Amino acid sequence: MLHAASAFAAAVRGRLTAAARLTTASTSSSGVVLPRTRTLASHTATPSTSSSSPAAAAAAVVNYSALAARLADLDKHGAVRLGRLALCEKILYSHIAATDPASLDALGPVVRGETYLKLNPDRVAMQDASAQMALLQFMLAGRSTTAVPSSIHCDHLIAAHRGAQADVDSALVSSKEIFDFLESAAAKYGIAFWKPGSGIIHQIVLENYATPGALMLGTDSHTPNAGGLGMIAIGVGGADAVDGMAGIPWELKAPKVIGVRLTGKLSKWAAPKDVILSLAGKLTVQGATNHIIEYFGPGTENLSCTGMATICNMGAEVGATTSVFPFTAAMGHYLRSTGRSDLAARAEAAAREGLLSRDAQSEYDKVVEIDLDKVEPHINGPFTPDAATPISKFKDLVKEKGWKDEVKVGLIGSCTNSSYEDMSRVVSITRQAREHGVERKAEFLVTPGSEQIRATMERDGIMADLESSGATILANACGPCIGQWKREDAAKGEENSILSSFNRNFKARNDGSPNTMNFLASPEIVTALTYTGKLTFDPTRDSVTTKDGKEFRFSPPSGVSLPSAGFDGGRTEYKPELNTEPSPSREIVIPAGSQRLQLLTPFAPWDGRDFTDMRVLVKAKGKCTTDHISAAGVWLKYKGHLENIANNTLIGAVNAYTGKTNSVTNELTGQEDTIPNVAKHYKANNVPWTVIGDWNYGEGSAREHAALQPRFLGCSLVIARSFARIHETNLKKQGVVPLVFRDPADYDRIPAGARLSTIGLSEALASGGSVRLRVEGGGGGGEAPFEVELAHTFSRDQVAWVRAGSALNLVAAANA
Repeated sequence: MLHAASAFAAAVRGRLTAAARLTTASTSSSGVVLPRTRTLASHTATPSTSSSSPAAAAAAVVNYSALAARLADLDKHGAVRLGRLALCEKILYSHIAATDPASLDALGPVVRGETYLKLNPDRVAMQDASAQMALLQFMLAGRSTTAVPSSIHCDHLIAAHRGAQADVDSALVSSKEIFDFLESAAAKYGIAFWKPGSGIIHQIVLENYATPGALMLGTDSHTPNAGGLGMIAIGVGGADAVDGMAGIPWELKAPKVIGVRLTGKLSKWAAPKDVILSLAGKLTVQGATNHIIEYFGPGTENLSCTGMATICNMGAEVGATTSVFPFTAAMGHYLRSTGRSDLAARAEAAAREGLLSRDAQSEYDKVVEIDLDKVEPHINGPFTPDAATPISKFKDLVKEKGWKDEVKVGLIGSCTNSSYEDMSRVVSITRQAREHGVERKAEFLVTPGSEQIRATMERDGIMADLESSGATILANACGPCIGQWKREDAAKGEENSILSSFNRNFKARNDGSPNTMNFLASPEIVTALTYTGKLTFDPTRDSVTTKDGKEFRFSPPSGVSLPSAGFDGGRTEYKPELNTEPSPSREIVIPAGSQRLQLLTPFAPWDGRDFTDMRVLVKAKGKCTTDHISAAGVWLKYKGHLENIANNTLIGAVNAYTGKTNSVTNELTGQEDTIPNVAKHYKANNVPWTVIGDWNYGEGSAREHAALQPRFLGCSLVIARSFARIHETNLKKQGVVPLVFRDPADYDRIPAGARLSTIGLSEALASGGSVRLRVEGGGGGGEAPFEVELAHTFSRDQVAWVRAGSALNLVAAANA
């Protein structure tokens, strides 16, 4: 593998030599920052390898006195104003990489929505699907170990089918070469490796690594789950994770901040999930783009730590950069319950000094008021998580839309709702049903969030009660939430509805069927509705009929936030070794001729010229998420093989000209074909092409394959009405230029068959100005050429990524 890295670096050096206006020197004009040596950020300490658990070892990774001193230093140089900072700003700004006086003076006052920050994260977490490409890139960065503590979590490659252990065993066979690759790479570079069956990445992080006041990058869009423990945790693509692991300061435009003021206390059927389901309806799927959601107010003291994690987790569904809660007593309780008493004491001391909450004089760009006393259970969907409906109005909506009044399957779990508290509240409903002779009418699937949760449920009798109620217990993994579900209860093409406590419900996401309507709700509501099998059942008001013909009404669910006897750690064989020191001599395992793993070659640098005579591969109509651009489900097995997974590129996109999915005209042949086939044909014939996107193009997961695949197939430019934050950054990282229509109405002016050319692109990227787009041909051939104006969000460093061909090219060159 060292030979492969050297070859990659040599290829990069050769290509960079030919690239105009590019240097690998560590100067402010180059866009290249030399990596840190093998230390953590200046305010962190290396975890002790003698600790008794991963959680205890991780607890050392924060120095609150240094964080406070860092903010004071920034204030001294005029970068920030102490006494006027939101909590998220305290955490972000205390991780700014600049340390010397000249750099701090050059930074100037940080302005939300304008200033690009270079940050040193404390930790990187990766799930097994995205870790493959992240590690394939990191292998080429020229480092012997990671610069910060990092972890890999095997949760995406386990398909739900026969039940917990059987599904894990099946995955160990079907994905053996992937797990062998990940485990060997982890051993080589000193990365903690959580084996298949250990649990879902975000639950494991919450139990072991989440730290109030720290900064973490995660290769999954629901990384913000750790905000429930007061951490700034941001979902990123694999290339961004490589920055963190390679010690390259990670870049982020200083986000604006939405403050959500909570008052009151949840009661009866209302759950933390309903807070974010309701907020999603208010903000919409793009309403928090380039914002951090910060919760504050007296209501925060009335939520459990895992409840706050649920709320932060689904902030991704409204486009938020991340979400965070101030430190509360519940966080201290959770830290102690998960073996981190020392961290709890230090965090409590920091909170008393005001470090882990907003300043009284801080201001938000927008404030949303939520009275928890008035929060009602919600059901959101189908096909988008922001279609929010209070349960009191959902019955009428079902009738108005003419939906079939049936719940085929109820599913609880996923990284959003698989805590001990969730499961304890769910079992309070199943116990009522058993006591009163109420039989379940829909299939019921349960996913524990981690081995620790599963073992504790088993010890406390929750597991036995769920199984006796007819529930199928799935593996401690993502499963149906991400499309890893070998579903057999519905015929192919059958219109049906499922109800889940998951976080995302895009069309065809869970079972691959566009005819399955997925509605989102709290675990309690999902469980109750499985007993009637009807969408219109409202357990807060309606009764069910027992097997004796009597009417019975469920009492509101009850549960506990933490187990009274503490957590049972479960099977230790799933956990990583406490000593995660690197083993440089370890060989990374990639089988010869593998169809699932493929070494990378560098993308060519940009020559600085305008893109001319581009074909429009597809003009995507409406929602085009990363699921549409790079489908998951059965395609997950190719996450480590770029050439193979490129065969699913944009297969979910709807052609705005015809209304067809995955069907476009090949302008070289005049024939209709699939989108990836046409893209490959254009690439083989050196025909440049672009994609036209609608609003919030690329929303959804953090998967960088949605950027890598188009780049691999020859795409250098994507134009949209607007972009989702993570996807826009991922495109830039891979050397693709994302531009937006200055006038969104110009999206409608791009005709079928048009040829597009940029004018003044290089100058615009350098100056921050607009790009002109010339549109010729198409529309039957009778239209005169015209121009539209495009805008961009590139920073100087991001322009360097594109000029180099990709951000990875810069990293490899800097480490050569």
